[in-house]
Amino acid sequence: MPRPLLFLDIDGPLIPFGSPAGRPAFPAVRPSPGRLANPLLDRIDPALGPTLAALPCELVWATSWTAEDANASVAPRLGLPALPAVTWPEPSADDARDERAGLHWKTRTLLRRAAGRPFAWVDDETTGADRDWVAAQGALALLHGVDPRQGLTERDFAVLAAWLSGAAPSIP
Repeated sequence: MPRPLLFLDIDGPLIPFGSPAGRPAFPAVRPSPGRLANPLLDRIDPALGPTLAALPCELVWATSWTAEDANASVAPRLGLPALPAVTWPEPSADDARDERAGLHWKTRTLLRRAAGRPFAWVDDETTGADRDWVAAQGALALLHGVDPRQGLTERDFAVLAAWLSGAAPSIP
């Protein structure tokens, strides 16, 4: 049985938006080239990488960043290999209906991408409407909201590790 998925957003969870005063900067050893240069990348704490890699799940980018940019700019700062990424569909009538219902534009696609597998979704924009909708679909899922001013914290990782350990298949 495959491990649970962890859908991971970048802006907010990995790149916190809070005041940079007092926040350490983590400049890359090798700066990102040209179009990938982004001063906010220095906010990514490289210590998050080993903690993410230790979780009992398959990591998947669930971000508006392209897979190429996430894997070229973010994954190396975290010491992670290139990760698969969710491919977002073109806007549709479902999007307008979902927006009126208060659903995040990622919700329906992530449920389809999980294809019945348990999943955790780490984002700074999920709401109760997303949680309710995913639960109504019968999915085994944790939609974990992260404070975008702080990004992922030890408390967030404790919640994720506990949930993922319960959702992960036991190894004989």
